[in-house]
Amino acid sequence: MIPIDIRPDKLTQEMLDYTRKLGKGMENLLNADKIDTGVSPKQAVYKEDKLVLYRYDTPAGVTPRPVPVLVIYALVNRPYMTDIQEDRSTIKGLLATGQDVYLIDWGYPDGADRCLTLDDYLNGYVDRCVDFICESHGLEQINILGICQGGVFSLMYTSMHQDKVKNLVTMVTPVDFQTPGNLLSSWVQAMDIDLAVDTMGNVPGELLNWTFLSLKPFALAGQKYVNMVDVLEDADKVKNFLRMEKWIFDSPDQAGETFRQFSKDFYQKNGLINGGVVIGDYEIDLKNLTCPLLNVFALQDHLVPPAASQAMKGLVGSTDYTENPFPGGHIGIYVSGKAQKEVTPAIGKWLNDRS
Repeated sequence: MIPIDIRPDKLTQEMLDYTRKLGKGMENLLNADKIDTGVSPKQAVYKEDKLVLYRYDTPAGVTPRPVPVLVIYALVNRPYMTDIQEDRSTIKGLLATGQDVYLIDWGYPDGADRCLTLDDYLNGYVDRCVDFICESHGLEQINILGICQGGVFSLMYTSMHQDKVKNLVTMVTPVDFQTPGNLLSSWVQAMDIDLAVDTMGNVPGELLNWTFLSLKPFALAGQKYVNMVDVLEDADKVKNFLRMEKWIFDSPDQAGETFRQFSKDFYQKNGLINGGVVIGDYEIDLKNLTCPLLNVFALQDHLVPPAASQAMKGLVGSTDYTENPFPGGHIGIYVSGKAQKEVTPAIGKWLNDRS
């Protein structure tokens, strides 16, 4: 048994250090500026209902590629995670590779949006954004980058409108929603979706957020605040911590009918594997995807296990299919230093090679 070395002088010094950090941290927290929601300059180029389509400014000295890329993010979180801070920005990395980047901001659904369906989102909002970008550039096709639930949207959209998509990139995107060990899927499979939506209408973002945090309660709802003490003396690190906290708790409500269909068709019926997903006049078949496809996933992802993403291989009709596994987690794939050096440049090069 290893003896525990707790000397009075050592314990006293640790308590003094801890108190000093808390004192300096309180000062840094009180002096923190307003927390921004994205750092790269962008312009609103199209608006419809709650949706805003942004186009990011091309950095000085960079010549944009002729085929733009549209980023489609999930409904359940805000898309500024992709541009969270100067040295942790997927958007900034894409721009550096010459991508002409557009991004859909879904906004915050309210009671007026309760009846929006997946058909409204995909064959309505997304399709009109794609048409707007194509018309603006005089093109018939664009590139799409879909992230998490937005990746599922991208797969479905391309299945229905392959003629408008030149290249498709998916990041941490589930295809098999019932892989072993998928805790979130197990919970949703046992949920009475109809009762929830019929009772609440729109599903509160706060409810979903606490569901996600409950998947790893010790790490996500406790330990991170203990670890926060170690960064309190650094004003920049404090602001970065607050940026992440703002994003985590900035969770839009979910349009009730879209939540109903997405939960039942994918989590409960595993529709991309088993078929039977109908969006408007289309039945989704991943074999319709014949464009080049890059599938990026995280090896330590607790929300979208690697096997859930890897199931894409063999289901799509593309003969140019590439996988890019990243040794990190669901959030780290956007914000870690390693991701900035490896993931985003790889996506940019893959698109450039095909555009």
